[in-house]
Amino acid sequence: MTAFLTARDLRVALSSRPVLHGVSLELTKGHLVALVGPNGAGKTTLLRALAGLIEAEGDVRIAGDLLSALPLRERARRFGYLPQGHLVHWPLPVRDVVALGRFPHGATDPARLSPLDADAVARAMAATDVAPFADRVVTELSGGERSRVALARVLAVEAPVVLADEPTASLDPRYQLDVMQTLRKAADAGTLVIVVTHDLGLAARFADTVLVMASGRLAAQGTPHEALSDEVLQQVFRVSAYRADYQDSGVILPWAGV
Repeated sequence: MTAFLTARDLRVALSSRPVLHGVSLELTKGHLVALVGPNGAGKTTLLRALAGLIEAEGDVRIAGDLLSALPLRERARRFGYLPQGHLVHWPLPVRDVVALGRFPHGATDPARLSPLDADAVARAMAATDVAPFADRVVTELSGGERSRVALARVLAVEAPVVLADEPTASLDPRYQLDVMQTLRKAADAGTLVIVVTHDLGLAARFADTVLVMASGRLAAQGTPHEALSDEVLQQVFRVSAYRADYQDSGVILPWAGV
């Protein structure tokens, strides 16, 4: 399959400290990619570099176009980005928060959306199951509900690439599954979804491809079975794991330090 998002020899230094060391990758639309690795491995830095949010050496191309040559608004239309934390602190109605995702398309007033923008917002709210509280103030919602609203804002962009940085952090198991299932559906509909996660079990269950980072480099990549092998888990994460198959999905549970 033709690569849609590529990086060649991507290097990033933060405060003069090298963080990424020559990362190269090729990713395809319609895939959910899990980006995993120990703390400090460079996962968030790679995600931000792919979206052009930080300065980086090397080339990033999306649909063949050099990222650095694209205007900022065009970048914002091609990437939906969900940062860590992803909670909204403004006392706005849920519908207005989700409508912020249409800003790259020129929608500056949530109260005056075009039919095209309004349809995109409605689809995003339906996909994340937040439509029932569209008129509620977002700050009055639970943490799990707010996380779904933040994800709906990203989906409302209708970008071909969605980058989600630890979208399931601090959520209870039900909301973790809801978020990952929503992202899985987005990938199945043709979006390239890249998810940073520390949960190897979620990565094994939902991802088509797993990228394993260690010390600013790609230590392994491939299917969950390939990239999360016993050898990789021992060398990169310093753990052994319990493995099983359940309902046609691989199960990986970190079990003991090694």
